[in-house]
Amino acid sequence: MRWRSRTGPPSFPLVAYQRPLHYLLGVEGTALLRAYAGEHDRAFAEARVANIRRLLNDPVVTVDGVRAEPVDTVAGYQAWASTYDRPGNGLFAYEEPFVRAAVAELPAGRVLDAACGTGRHSAWLAARGHQVIGVDSSPDMLAGARVRVPAADLREGDLTALPVPDDHVDLVVCALALAHLPDLRPAFAELARVLRPGGHLVVTDVHQEWVALGSVPHVRSLTGEPRLIPSYRHRASDYLRAALPLGLTVRRCEEPRGRPADGDGGGDPAVGDWDAWPWSLLELVPEAARAAVADVPVAMLWHFRN
Repeated sequence: MRWRSRTGPPSFPLVAYQRPLHYLLGVEGTALLRAYAGEHDRAFAEARVANIRRLLNDPVVTVDGVRAEPVDTVAGYQAWASTYDRPGNGLFAYEEPFVRAAVAELPAGRVLDAACGTGRHSAWLAARGHQVIGVDSSPDMLAGARVRVPAADLREGDLTALPVPDDHVDLVVCALALAHLPDLRPAFAELARVLRPGGHLVVTDVHQEWVALGSVPHVRSLTGEPRLIPSYRHRASDYLRAALPLGLTVRRCEEPRGRPADGDGGGDPAVGDWDAWPWSLLELVPEAARAAVADVPVAMLWHFRN
């Protein structure tokens, strides 16, 4: 068989079929691959096979799956806006220190918080004396930001068509947003366009390896139907391919490892609770989960300079 090379992220399915058994078998299989590579012994590998046989005959996990349609970010964040900060995305603890360390060394200036959401970074930036422009495509998230950061200049707009002039800001922060785009290049072109020469760009996002383990935002439609906000698996080379031709240079890149807190989807391990999948399901196969998740990076953090 001849392998075919490809570039860019895989296309997102029209409808995802999410079944507990499928996810648990995937976790056990991932653990088996780690054993095959030499990270675990024969006893561990045989235990995984035995557990797979058990799972295949366990009525608790062989229940029917859930069909979840993809939804765009405007509709998705409309459903998520009221609870987005309660208790908060589990990735916040990984990316906020990175953003603050990058910004702490910079003098106060004009800052764009691109995809500002409910304004968590905007509030911190404003408190440090920066003049903050916040842009987001979700009117519902912006409504929260207006309450949180009344001094900020908040504008509705898209990452690929920012309502900001050329060479207008000293710093751009774009946090936990680019994974929703199938192609990073148009957004990076816009982020670089609005940045002054010598300015700084800080980008944070969910890591593509964590997305592969199931980190795709779950939301409910206004009628309670399961929906997914697509998250694409962008590799480091994809970010560099988007950034370097624009004259952006890398100052720092981090890929922190660990498991995000329950705000990223953990909760009651009941199999029937789709809203807590997939992280609650990991509790049903703890030994395999520890092996499958071990040392997996959860976030991709970049600091560029123009």
